[in-house]
Amino acid sequence: MKKLDVITIGRAGVDLYGAQIGGRLEDMGSFQKYIGGSPTNIACGAARLGLKTALVSRVGDEHMGRFILEQLTREGVSTEGVVTDPDRLTALVILGIRDREQFPLIFYRENCADMALCEDDIDEAFIASARAVVVTGTHLSNTRTEAAVIKALKLARKHGLRTALDIDYRPNLWGVLGHGDGESRFAESAEVTAKLLSALHYFDLIVGTEEEFHIAGGSTDTLTALRAVREKSEAVLVCKRGALGASAFQGEIPGSLDDGQTGEGFPIEVFNVLGAGDGFFSGLLKGWMQADGPYDADWSLALKYANACGAFAVSRHGCTPAYPSLQELEFFLDRGVVKRDLRNDPALEQIHWSTTRHTRNAGDWSDMRVFAFDHRLQLEEMDGYDLEKGGTFKELCLEAALQVKGDGEGYGILCDNRIGRSALHRASGSGLWIGRPTELPGSRPLELEPELGPDCGTLVEWATENVIKVLCFCHPDDAPEKRAAQEATVKRLFTAGRRNNLEFLLEVIPSKVAPVDDDTTATLIRQFYQAGVYPDWWKLEPMASHDAWAKAVNAIEEHDKYTRGIVVLGLDAPEEELGAAFEVAASFDLVKGFAVGRTIFGDAARSWFKGQIDDATALAQMATRYARLCEIWAEARINARRNAG
Repeated sequence: MKKLDVITIGRAGVDLYGAQIGGRLEDMGSFQKYIGGSPTNIACGAARLGLKTALVSRVGDEHMGRFILEQLTREGVSTEGVVTDPDRLTALVILGIRDREQFPLIFYRENCADMALCEDDIDEAFIASARAVVVTGTHLSNTRTEAAVIKALKLARKHGLRTALDIDYRPNLWGVLGHGDGESRFAESAEVTAKLLSALHYFDLIVGTEEEFHIAGGSTDTLTALRAVREKSEAVLVCKRGALGASAFQGEIPGSLDDGQTGEGFPIEVFNVLGAGDGFFSGLLKGWMQADGPYDADWSLALKYANACGAFAVSRHGCTPAYPSLQELEFFLDRGVVKRDLRNDPALEQIHWSTTRHTRNAGDWSDMRVFAFDHRLQLEEMDGYDLEKGGTFKELCLEAALQVKGDGEGYGILCDNRIGRSALHRASGSGLWIGRPTELPGSRPLELEPELGPDCGTLVEWATENVIKVLCFCHPDDAPEKRAAQEATVKRLFTAGRRNNLEFLLEVIPSKVAPVDDDTTATLIRQFYQAGVYPDWWKLEPMASHDAWAKAVNAIEEHDKYTRGIVVLGLDAPEEELGAAFEVAASFDLVKGFAVGRTIFGDAARSWFKGQIDDATALAQMATRYARLCEIWAEARINARRNAG
């Protein structure tokens, strides 16, 4: 059994993608950062579809190189074959969307890291561990990278792997055109044609647009070019034809492109053609790798997958971020096209978000142990409080969280930006899950912190790993106008969060408003879903009744089967009371853990602000209580699973 399905080889860079649509690159004012390069995109796209993939390339020993390595890991792509180059910078691309035909693009690839790939970077055992190798044309343009590619292909043949080529012709990367011609996809070159023809015999599958087959076959007549390629290779040739779909050719090239094997196409609106070919190839690989041999694929099915993945790519911003998950692809193929502009299809976008969000906020959150010290009003009312001391105390809270976390996963904090700014910023990159409050403390009806701005516009400044947290005091018996106002505020925040790729935690506390029963929380959950709010996380107050928890869990799962889960809040309850609540909640898999604050820090804070204990004592007290709550939750989970059999 091979440990990998596909190894891709070649370019690995960072795409800085203009956020504004419809203008010149000169006029772009802000950019979104994504990983890029055809082999990188293909490896990620195929991983999203369930294939075990790896990349062979080089990145620089700097921030952008680390970003690529971290993002590949989030995407589930092995980085075992990626070399960190101490002497070269990671490649960059600056690009934008002018319209459906124009996409201004500049490659920053002078002596970049991935073009230093060499034969020594190709490990035989690693190549042999896969079922297939995919290479792209750019790395045949340089003698050093070509030698690495050819070595990998020879090893693939030796060990019985399938081999595939994405022609991926970029004239300026071959030195045929200049730096300003980054968006050009074709320019004739006898030298490039000769180089490609010399390598075609290594492949079982060759994929390209009509223009890419023109350069590979040395003719601007597509059928003539395909026949020239056929003379050099027995590979299955897949010719992408834009809006006309794609055709696969086995054996002799027929008299018309329409006579090739085809797959179902999808009539969608084209928003962005960049990265569409890599998405197409990812879907094609899913179909190709399902077959027993390289020539045995059901090409109708493989091309259907490919066309669908290409459709997602051309409908969204960015390359890799646009590619579908397997769940999303299956839903789309089963349901069909409802809206031609797929990026505005709410059902698709919800599935896309919830099944790919792990690529934005990675970590193992199957057990959540969150130290919540996002409190503002409660600290401000304590004797001895001032803003500077409040910030210092929250640094101590962070130290306690990090001390308990150690090297473990599943630990987190809730920390605000008003009092706890220094702790909030220092937590970034620590491996902690980080939630950040947005509500004006104690407000009912709900008001948001003024720092968010009237349209929540300052969310653009948040670290991408921060999770939006909003607390809403609400009850099913609220007057209709109050309910509508609160739901509108939550919906506005939720929408802004999605726009900025931030996860969202919704905390509801009905017991502070009116009496509650087993149906109260479940009713509130349904009301928020009906308002169009799909939280990644729910933060719910402890419920003593098993039926109350069951109803809440059912209310979530009937609307969103992909939710991250629930954390239990503390409400300053004593440890014994929380332990009893944990015992009930832990029997539900959707409840991932707790987010507790004053039970951990309350006593320490009151004494510390009065000057009755020093930093070390406060830190030790909070760490002990936090660790004890983690133990209580773990015991509750173990007991629940034991009782379940």
